Amino acid sequence: MQCGAKCFVVEVEHNGEKKRIPVKARSAINARKTIRLKYEEAVKIISVREEK
Repeated sequence: MQCGAKCFVVEVEHNGEKKRIPVKARSAINARKTIRLKYEEAVKIISVREEK
């Protein structure tokens, strides 16, 4: 966990299914990068929202 990290909910489409994945990151851009690294760019990112 990094200093200043927030929780983001990333909505992705993977193998024809829509999933919501919680990610802890500093910004929405870092949340996108985390998802791309985890799934090796095999997912389509639909939206990134900060969880409140």
